[in-house]
Amino acid sequence: MDCSDRRARAALSFGTAAAAYQRGRPPYPAQAIDWMVPATTRRVLDLGAGTGKLTRQLHERGLETIAVEPDEQMRAELTRDLPGIPALAGSAESIPLPDRHVDTVVAAQVWHWVDTERALPEVARTLTPRGTLSLVWNTHDKRADWVADLDRILHPHGMPPTPSVGVGVDAVQPPFARVEHHTVEWRDHLTPAELIDLVSSGSSVITLPPTERTALLAEVRAFCDTHPALAGTDNIPMPYITHCYRARLLPT
Repeated sequence: MDCSDRRARAALSFGTAAAAYQRGRPPYPAQAIDWMVPATTRRVLDLGAGTGKLTRQLHERGLETIAVEPDEQMRAELTRDLPGIPALAGSAESIPLPDRHVDTVVAAQVWHWVDTERALPEVARTLTPRGTLSLVWNTHDKRADWVADLDRILHPHGMPPTPSVGVGVDAVQPPFARVEHHTVEWRDHLTPAELIDLVSSGSSVITLPPTERTALLAEVRAFCDTHPALAGTDNIPMPYITHCYRARLLPT
């Protein structure tokens, strides 16, 4: 299996862990959403919405929110949790919306999977004039010793096998204006079980052979039970750095 095949397999893997994804993945900090979604936004598209982690937060702000998600199992989880929100089958490369339909498109934890050459014209098509494309990734802050230790368990040979933060941002060019970047540092609070769900929902773990995945999760459970920063607590403060990017659609 070559690199492109592995990447495609990873991109399509999340549905098998949809419930764990919903339980363990973090929301997005309010400061990040404030920065990514202009105050003039009335209708917003959550593109590659997954199980609706960001969809819920956008909806709770009183925005008319539409979710687009290609994976049927992830979409089913979203619909179960947020039955009143339209959840459409589609992707960044094929958005099932009319032209000039939304004021803001937000893609959370997903832009590194898309074909930007096809996705950017689609996003531009669906945006109202001067609309905004915003991209966001939550990343573990490995300046915390225990997070760095956990990362060494998950990726013992160095870098994770799939790219993530900022991948595809350089492709955002006209008809979009210059991309702006903003970061927010914050903490999510997890139980040990939710930390296991967080680990379980990563593509590099989902795509492991079953015996290797079982062994890895057992190692993570032992880590939670024995690491001085985690042992004996049901409230694990996971530090995050959220990277946000935004670009306005240029006037025509």
